[in-house]
Amino acid sequence: MCECRPMNDKIRIVLADDHELVLEGLRARLSRAADMLVVAAITDGKILVERLSAWRPDVLVLDLHMGQMDGFRVLEVIRERSLDIRVLILTAMTDVESWQRALELGANGIALKTDPPRQVVEAVRQVAAGNMVFPQALQAWLLRGESRRGKDKPQQGLTAREQDVWALIAEGLTTQEIARRLHLSENTVKFHTKNLYGKLGVSNRAEATRAYLRAHPE
Repeated sequence: MCECRPMNDKIRIVLADDHELVLEGLRARLSRAADMLVVAAITDGKILVERLSAWRPDVLVLDLHMGQMDGFRVLEVIRERSLDIRVLILTAMTDVESWQRALELGANGIALKTDPPRQVVEAVRQVAAGNMVFPQALQAWLLRGESRRGKDKPQQGLTAREQDVWALIAEGLTTQEIARRLHLSENTVKFHTKNLYGKLGVSNRAEATRAYLRAHPE
């Protein structure tokens, strides 16, 4: 469910990482993108949350390890204050538990510092557009969990087809991709998605994915 931006409206980005070299590299890379504007770069989580409202970023690119206040706590503060900011976690951490915790705390996506720079830039665009992004390892983990549960054990209150759609949303698939995977029309997928959101009490893909991770722990 992409929220389209005007062509001349740049994505406002704040970078937060406790390594100056990482910040400079990110700033240089993102600043070369015609549709992006880096409005601030900071190494301290405590100062970050004090200034977020003034900076008004569309996307916060956030490391999980920072001085004074780590990325997990920053996510908690953003949620507590109901700030309208999408968050892309950019981390060197590779354990699924940390990724899952970040998503449960409200992150909209996860990218790895080992990813190619172009992939990180595209991840920022996807998060800005309202999509979820996360590493292939997390997608594989989600698929393993779905395989262990089997198709004959739908979540209470959901139909089997809604459960299928929910799992594929959590994988990060678009409506078109879900339609192809399940051999359904896009309108049918949209119908199931609308019903699914109503039953889960969520309003977008990010919330549905976080609900999936909470309902299906490792």
